[in-house]
Amino acid sequence: MSPEIRPFRIDIPQADLDDLNDRLAHTRWPRELPGEGWSRGVPVAYLKELADYWREGYEWRRHEARLNEFPQFMTEIDGQDIHFLHVRSAEPDALPLLLTHGWPNSFVEFTDLIGHLTDPRAHGGDPAQAFHVVIPSVPGFGFSAPPRETGWNMARVARIWAELMQRLGYDRYGTQGGDLGAYVAPEVAKTAPDQVIGVYAISGLGFPTEADFPELTDEERTAFAALQEEDWMNGVDHHTLLRAAPQTFAYGWHDSPVAALAWMTQKFKEFTAATKLPEQLIDRDLLLTNLTLYWLTGTLGTSSWPMYDSAGFAWPEGQRAAPTGVYSGPPGIRRLAERHATITHWPLDNPSGHHFVAMELPDRVAADIREFFGTLR
Repeated sequence: MSPEIRPFRIDIPQADLDDLNDRLAHTRWPRELPGEGWSRGVPVAYLKELADYWREGYEWRRHEARLNEFPQFMTEIDGQDIHFLHVRSAEPDALPLLLTHGWPNSFVEFTDLIGHLTDPRAHGGDPAQAFHVVIPSVPGFGFSAPPRETGWNMARVARIWAELMQRLGYDRYGTQGGDLGAYVAPEVAKTAPDQVIGVYAISGLGFPTEADFPELTDEERTAFAALQEEDWMNGVDHHTLLRAAPQTFAYGWHDSPVAALAWMTQKFKEFTAATKLPEQLIDRDLLLTNLTLYWLTGTLGTSSWPMYDSAGFAWPEGQRAAPTGVYSGPPGIRRLAERHATITHWPLDNPSGHHFVAMELPDRVAADIREFFGTLR
């Protein structure tokens, strides 16, 4: 294993962008199936308009340049090439913070959050609460090499993250994660309990299951019922789908940009509250930058390993090696979360319209992260 850290810069060949545009221009569109709105999936007219914008209105080079404004690096850990952003604050007492993205997301999830964390002074915050930010790409996502064998789990990713932080010279830091990251962040604390001072999750802790139902109070049963009504609980079961036949679906996502666009749009719509469209909460270009990154790196299939390498679905459980804070407690139940975690921060009223709230409300997420870690510095 080489401890070398190599500078990295995104530089997509023009031929790859030309190929993407050519494929979009020659899409073979299906007929619209009978049914109202999104009841059969992504409507054809909606996706056609979005695909036209991707081809004619979206400018990858502009967003590539923006991504390259963040210092990026590669290093080999556990036989894997790991891509990461390392954005140091100008504030001398900044706390290192390790951010882990979700699925189907990438480090793009945090591009609007980074400045709020590293430079709170510029965003109306207290400079004493600044962070040095480290954002690795999970193996198989974006520019990080995919696993070459089965048997990967979140604990193995966490060991890589802990080694990365040690390699960067950080012996005291916090971890954060939502969605997939909510599984990884607690594992980092278990792996490096003497280094991790706190674990921050967007949500996912204390979610009740059918097995918990008999012991729930009336108020908690109301919360459980609300959880069952969430769109993301009733949409495409990607966990089951990607455990069953990930290679089969990867052919379409890897070969057809519209198939990839439809899949990503389906998931981001299911992760959107109420009847809104994803771009009503998250900038359309940000959504397309995330998708374009997947397309250009060919990782729509390789990013499926957290599902196909798992035996079944389970909610994150947390850990007791360090205090835990969350951005959004409900629909989780604090009493249930405290079975596996020492909860010290559990807001009941933080705003959220999208599952990937750091993309929607980066200022609110940053403020809450500062509040939680402010008690631990």
